[in-house]
Amino acid sequence: MKLAGKHTIVTGGANGIGRALCQKFAAEGARVVVADLDIERASEVASEIDGLAVAVDVGDEASLRALVERAEQANGPIDLFCSNAGIGVLGGIEVANEDWQKIWDVNVMAHVYAARAVLPSMLERGKGYLLNTASAAGLLTQIESACYSTTKHAAVGFAEWLAVTYGDRGIAVSVLCPQAVRTAMTADFEDGGVAGVDGMIEPEEVADCTVEAIGEERFLILPHPTVEKYLQHKVSGYDRWLAGMRRLRARFQSS
Repeated sequence: MKLAGKHTIVTGGANGIGRALCQKFAAEGARVVVADLDIERASEVASEIDGLAVAVDVGDEASLRALVERAEQANGPIDLFCSNAGIGVLGGIEVANEDWQKIWDVNVMAHVYAARAVLPSMLERGKGYLLNTASAAGLLTQIESACYSTTKHAAVGFAEWLAVTYGDRGIAVSVLCPQAVRTAMTADFEDGGVAGVDGMIEPEEVADCTVEAIGEERFLILPHPTVEKYLQHKVSGYDRWLAGMRRLRARFQSS
């Protein structure tokens, strides 16, 4: 897909990767809707790129449907929906049920709600693009967070299902899986924590990689190329990979 003239929505567009995607999409000539809970910051980003700011709670289906309706009223049919908003919760099995539910709603169900809202129109037109932000944790794991790892795996799985189910009907699907990116989510971790073992990159680098992948309609977007190597190691020797991850965990626990 060429982004020039395309109508795009980016959730979580007020900050971090979402903000960089909004700016990059606009620079490519797209009409961008900046969607975020933080409407004040979203409005600032929208004013910078001549876009539209809309408040949204992606974990609430009614709010996400209202976002799509508002965007369509302003700019017509949606060409690209970038379901980018996400949250992290540290901890393991002790994490409270309500926190598990919250991260499930934002990191997984938001992708489902987005697909429900935009796919009917896209399928009717025979074209459309769904871009879901997951994480390298969805391909590997996040040793500091059980619920982040679990929900990001689910996000990757849902994106795969979308690509298999609708790929022959004109719908392109990509899933974005970065490691450590310099955003608010990594601000409390020195050098990005465990996710930063291969270095921290800037949101703008993620956006550049994403636009290149959209142009090729490539499913898996890996701003950190080493993730592909790790994934190959994982599937070629699962027990060996698990042992290596235990060593990595022990290394960070002792530091």
